[in-house]
Amino acid sequence: MFGLATLALALCAERAAAHGGVLSYSWSGNWYWGWQPYNSPTGQTSIQRPWSTYNPITDATDPTLSCNDNGQAGALQLTATVAAGTAITAYWNVPWPHNIGPMLTYLAQCPSAGCTSASSSTLQWFKIDEAGLLSGTVFSGTWGSGKMIADNSSWTTTIPQTVPSGNYMIRFETIALHSLPAQFYPECAQITITGGGTLAPTAAQLVTFPGGYSNSDPGLTIDVYTNDAQTETTYPIPGPPLYGSSSTGTTVSQPSSTPSSTPIKTTPSTTPISTPVSTPSSTPTGATAAHYAQCGGQGWTGPTVCASPFTCTVSNPYYSQCL
Repeated sequence: MFGLATLALALCAERAAAHGGVLSYSWSGNWYWGWQPYNSPTGQTSIQRPWSTYNPITDATDPTLSCNDNGQAGALQLTATVAAGTAITAYWNVPWPHNIGPMLTYLAQCPSAGCTSASSSTLQWFKIDEAGLLSGTVFSGTWGSGKMIADNSSWTTTIPQTVPSGNYMIRFETIALHSLPAQFYPECAQITITGGGTLAPTAAQLVTFPGGYSNSDPGLTIDVYTNDAQTETTYPIPGPPLYGSSSTGTTVSQPSSTPSSTPIKTTPSTTPISTPVSTPSSTPTGATAAHYAQCGGQGWTGPTVCASPFTCTVSNPYYSQCL
């Protein structure tokens, strides 16, 4: 339950730290309270992996980069069920203070025994959602994190319908670029995906954390306050290519799994807002996008017409895909 005393303590800690993380999740009308990092871990139970501080990670090689923890599950770890094609919303503390930087969401498939026994630092992650510089210049434009703040400090990602069913970790992350080194804010939750497809990520789309980023990545070393930044309108989002960005994935058989948690139905400290439905934001260029390739989304400048017989399908406001 969302206790007023607990909420007040959390808000005080958030203001003192001036940073934070993902505090809760919602989908399909259910709410899931996240880990409470400044409370005793004794007795805590959540679908979210434990984490201990609102302070950022500032090193891409930090061993806690996978989920802002030591990689292990909590003593009373839960797992929640979500159907492929469902939109999941993660809520950060309000107001989130950093509006310069990208938003990213990853999945990592766990062994058939489940995620609780798996270390997040050894899992292979693939990116299902990203949003970097959405409009304007690096110096004064609108970023994914700015959009997150405008949406009540929340970010919504849709589980791709093509992802194979099974046990997964979902990793929501924002990277703050208002100062250097870049500041990483990742948190993870355990889910079981049902009703999925058969398209596995390619080898090129899989990374580990640490390992998925380098401290020398252009998207992590960019100085947003230089003279060049005042006219620069592109930003290289760090990490691997998006899942489904090519048709070279392999098909896999469907594993069976049993959900292991009951959702917490309560009211969080933030009010959810509806997720906008987007259409491709650019005019067709004449080129066609292949099956599973990106075909639209806010800021997209590539092909918006899919090769026959595929159609451009909205995944979220910043990513549409040929399906």
